[in-house]
Amino acid sequence: MIEQYQLRVQPAVAHSEAELRRYVSSRYGIKHSDIKGLRIVKRSIDARQRQVMVNLTVLVAVGKQAEFTPRFEPIRYRKVDGHRQAIVVGAGPAGLFAALRLIELGIKPIVLERGKDVESRRLDVARVSREGVVDPDSNYCFGEGGAGAYSDGKLYTRSKKRGDIDRILRIFCQHGAKEDILIDAHPHIGSDKLPAIIKAMRTTIIDCGGEVRFGTKVTKLLTDGDAVAGVLAGDAEFRGPVILATGHSARDVYQMLAEAGIELEAKGIAVGVRLEHPQHVIDEIQYHSKAGRGQYLPAAEYSFVTQVDGRGVYSFCMCPGGVVIPAASADGQLVVNGMSPSNRGTYWANSGMVVEVRTDDVDEQLYGADSLKMMRFQAAMEREAWEQAGRSQRAGAQRMVDFVEGRESKLIPPSSYPAGVQPSRLDRWLPPMVAGRLRRGFAKFGKMARGFLTNQAIVIGVETRTSSPVRIPRDAASLCHCRLRGLYPCGEGAGYAGGIVSSAVDGERCAEALAEAMSAE
Repeated sequence: MIEQYQLRVQPAVAHSEAELRRYVSSRYGIKHSDIKGLRIVKRSIDARQRQVMVNLTVLVAVGKQAEFTPRFEPIRYRKVDGHRQAIVVGAGPAGLFAALRLIELGIKPIVLERGKDVESRRLDVARVSREGVVDPDSNYCFGEGGAGAYSDGKLYTRSKKRGDIDRILRIFCQHGAKEDILIDAHPHIGSDKLPAIIKAMRTTIIDCGGEVRFGTKVTKLLTDGDAVAGVLAGDAEFRGPVILATGHSARDVYQMLAEAGIELEAKGIAVGVRLEHPQHVIDEIQYHSKAGRGQYLPAAEYSFVTQVDGRGVYSFCMCPGGVVIPAASADGQLVVNGMSPSNRGTYWANSGMVVEVRTDDVDEQLYGADSLKMMRFQAAMEREAWEQAGRSQRAGAQRMVDFVEGRESKLIPPSSYPAGVQPSRLDRWLPPMVAGRLRRGFAKFGKMARGFLTNQAIVIGVETRTSSPVRIPRDAASLCHCRLRGLYPCGEGAGYAGGIVSSAVDGERCAEALAEAMSAE
């Protein structure tokens, strides 16, 4: 028989199946030789008390006839050659999962991606750090896999109500991810592993009769009255309903839509800096020990949130054992982000530290009063960071305590940022409403966690791409654009998701809505 148990054990026990078997045998009075198998179903770390514990849900197979079934049943994707087609603009998580769901529903997806395939992107991504050269169509934001492909692969989301999160994780596993992502409370693939999984998804799409076209930049929506008839990419027309999944950095797409008179809305964002500590400092704080994480615990994470003058100040996209990366998507910008390899094994920990900026916080005399004003505010911060860095990708940095206390940092500790850092007075040149709230927020976080506010840590600027500065409005029921039938704004770029998993969920939902509309025609 198969029995399920809830365990709370020390890290050394959780780390070893042999130790777990001994624990279960002793705790529940099961003869050790009768335990034929043990499977961890859920795993989380509880570091709230001085003694760090691991919470586990385990299945135990007892007796000769007990066998575990597979963790999941793979989806059998159908052939869609010759079927009705739909256009998917963008090959990030929203676009890829939309395409896979369309195949399940018997519709042929034509995926149009402005950038390169995930393997070719590597060279362009490396050039940003090595030469300071940004290819506007192939960088950390654009190309197959979208912004998530080379910026971490974290799969944790709080958007539980929007769709089947476990289904998304199972599809990742079907395409090569380790089954640990089905177990861990904060699942993570890693930027070193995710590209192969993305390539496998592309292979599924093509093998089923779908198309994936790289270097194909959409420049116009084709309309027929109040409906979208397709898109124009260069001289090529692609006909069919459109899932628009271009990501949060496709400013030219927002500009194109605005110029075409398509309804858009300005949306609040969060901006700030990337904060980098030595990982051992975070381990010591979070695990309440000068010994840090020891042999059996992973690199520690953190999450901070507070309110300063009526606006949220919080950590975002925390990357334990990670690297700070240059994430500009065009020349004349300096943007930073973070990522972690699958083993989370670097010397550093980093996180976005950002301040909530609402639409009425932005000076309309400087940035306009239309739907693109938040985008212009975001772009101005990136331009200023680039200017302050001597018009290079060598980012400005300041020690954390110096930033809070408003003084110059003459020397900057070593950083993971591959393009290099240089001393800069971020406390002076960041927008005052951002810098002031960050300074007070950091002081609060230092009181919440002793040792967090330290000059061993540095702030690197700027972090601006936390979410889309524009929302493309859509009907809540049909998910179609509020004015144009056949247009399905999707994912982060449309303002309806934040991160890989929620974008993937939104991609599936848009595919289902499109298929339902097609079947009703």
